[in-house]
Formats: sequence, structure tokens, C-alpha cells
Amino acid sequence: MIGEKKISPAFQHKEYLFRKKVFTVLGAAFHIYNEKGKLVFYSRQKPFRLREDFRIYSDETLAQEILTIKTPQVFDIWAAYNVEDPVIMEKVGVIKRKALKSIIRDEWIFLSSEGKEIGKLTEISMARALLSRFINLIPQAYEISDGMQKVAVIKQHFNPFILRYTMSINTPQSHIDPRLLIAAGILLAGVERRQR
Repeated sequence: MIGEKKISPAFQHKEYLFRKKVFTVLGAAFHIYNEKGKLVFYSRQKPFRLREDFRIYSDETLAQEILTIKTPQVFDIWAAYNVEDPVIMEKVGVIKRKALKSIIRDEWIFLSSEGKEIGKLTEISMARALLSRFINLIPQAYEISDGMQKVAVIKQHFNPFILRYTMSINTPQSHIDPRLLIAAGILLAGVERRQR
């Protein structure tokens, strides 16, 4: 269970909608809304980088950077994504893609800031996972667990033009930091779909 930390209240909601912005000229951009439809995060992927680099802001003004997601390696399919909180100067943890398993069924693991495995994200349906490798319009569903309980579910909305995911957090009191959950949603929208 996560101890008391001074993190933004924006990370404490029970539901989030991740929406990939269409027609961005440089790099991908994402809007993240809470269950009331209020924009709580805005994310931009830095363009023309050899390493993945996502920045999460409180809004589109880009005035307050509240989370970063970066890979230490160049073009690494086994990539470990370091998640850091620049507000309190803290390494939150790591999200690592299981590349070989993800060929058939997407799987990611969550690591604490100390490198201990604390959770996993997997596609729920094997059949849908296999179909989506050939038909990119098949909406996916994912489950996040911390080894003892289901922490969250992420469901993709069917839309051939706009990529949208809803994350429902079932267990806010978990070993998985809520900032890692938001980072996982952004990585699914920004990385996973294009690596198939």
C-alpha cells in the first residue's frame, strides 16, 4: 500500500478517459479527463527523439509539468519506461513492456522505485488480443493487478478515427502508485498500438 505522499489530487480520481489528439503535427498528444469530464492532464510526446519521451502537464498551457515518462535506451523493444514526478523530484517507478509475451497478448509489469515488481497489466481476452493483431479496429480491454487484487480495468472505445480508453480504478489503496496508473494509460495509447 502506498504511503502518504504529497501528490496532486488529480491522481486520486476513480475514472479517467484518455483521448489521443488527432492531427498533431509534431509528436503525439493526449487529453486525460476525470469522471466528470474535466481535463486533469495533458500529455505530449516529444517529437524526433531516439528515446521515448512523454511529458504530462496539468493542462494545455504546458505551464506545470507534473510527470515524465522516458526510456533510458534507444529503440529498445524491451523498453523500461522510467516514470518521474518533477514536482517533488521523485522517481515514481518503472513500467516495462514484456516484448515476447506482447507479440500474442500485451503484457507490462510495474516496478517500484526500488526495482521491485509490484504489479502487472495484461490484455483480458486472448481471443481479442489475437484478432487485434490482424484487425486493428478490435477494441481491447486490459486489467491491472498488484498480485493480490484487481486494481484497475482499461477499456478501449470502438472508434476508427479517435483512440480513446477509459480507466476505472477499483482499488485506490494499492501497492501500485496512482501516478504509474496514469503513465500506463498514456503508454497504451502512445506506444502499444503502434508496436503491433
